[in-house]
Amino acid sequence: MNKSVIMSVQHLDKKRLQGRVGAVAVEFAITAPIFFLFLLAAFEFGWLNVIRHTADNAAYEAARSVIVPGASAAEATAKATSILNVVGARGANIKITPSIITSSTTQVTVAVDIPMKSNGLITPRFTGKTTLHSESTLKTERPN
Repeated sequence: MNKSVIMSVQHLDKKRLQGRVGAVAVEFAITAPIFFLFLLAAFEFGWLNVIRHTADNAAYEAARSVIVPGASAAEATAKATSILNVVGARGANIKITPSIITSSTTQVTVAVDIPMKSNGLITPRFTGKTTLHSESTLKTERPN
C-alpha cells in the first residue's frame, strides 16, 4: 500500500473516534444506574437469605434447647437471641409456645419474626415491608 493511503485511512479513523467519545459517555450514563441497581438488589436479597437461614436455625436450636426436662422458655429465648446476634439481627420477636413449660408439656413451638425494615443491608427499599417468619415445633423429651 501507498504511504499516503495509509495516512488518509488513519486520519479517517481519528475523525470517527473523536465523534464517538460523546456517545460512550451517554451510553455509560444510561446503563450505569441500571447496573448498580441490579448490583445493590443482589446484595440486599443475598442478605435477606442470610437473615432467613439464621432465623430458621435460631428457631430450631431454641426449640432443641427447651425440649429437655427442666428447661425454661427463658433459656430458649436466650439461645435464639444469641444465634440472631451472630449476624446482628435487630428487632427480632421470639415467641415460645407454651410460655410455661411443665412436665406435662408434649411439644414446644418457637417462632422467630425478624422485620427487614431494621435489618436491611443497604437500604430497605426492596425488602422494607417484609417480616421474616420462622417456626420450629418439636416434641418434648419427657419421661412417661
